[in-house]
Amino acid sequence: MKIYDLSHKLNNLTPVYPGNHQPEFTKIADFESHGYRETQLRFHSHLGTHIDAPAHMMEDGKTLDQLPVEHFCGNAFIIKTPINRNIDFEFLKGFETEIGQSEFVLFQTGWSQFWGTPEYFGRFPVLTNDAIEFLLQFNLKGIGFDHISADTMDSTDFPNHYAILGNNLIIIENLVFPDGFNDSKGEFSCFPLPYENADGSPVRAVLKCKRA
Repeated sequence: MKIYDLSHKLNNLTPVYPGNHQPEFTKIADFESHGYRETQLRFHSHLGTHIDAPAHMMEDGKTLDQLPVEHFCGNAFIIKTPINRNIDFEFLKGFETEIGQSEFVLFQTGWSQFWGTPEYFGRFPVLTNDAIEFLLQFNLKGIGFDHISADTMDSTDFPNHYAILGNNLIIIENLVFPDGFNDSKGEFSCFPLPYENADGSPVRAVLKCKRA
């Protein structure tokens, strides 16, 4: 079995959605002065590799702490997509059997290569309306992307967020697939921090894949 960490590391330079405050990781104790180490963390709930709760966009949507813990793990199907085109039904329909056997669909677009650069906030691939409608026919727990948003950066009505979260699925954003990754199935987990009324949370996204 091979275990992949699909999470970006967090630090003071972690990219944030435009308009959000940068995180602060501050050392408040060290061995020289205190005999131990401790760090103060200050960041918003959608930092780095994170999940969106239905409550993130839906007034009556469930918060992460209202979802059962099993909602954050399950069988995943990973779909590698072209970096220069949106993801439509015509592309997805060939994966109907695999998606039907999965609880998560993760899109490996390759966009994470731009992490830490201005291009990361550019025109990354997103799901088209017909692709969203197709995916929502299945009994999924969540849909994940290796870029910052389920909608385009210039979106003002966020249709993909509303469609996915409105069906009580979670959205996983800012995944990162390691160089040379070529698996298509695995056991995925993305457990959130257990804070009350959670609209989102950074996660340690992990994928366990079987190897012959």
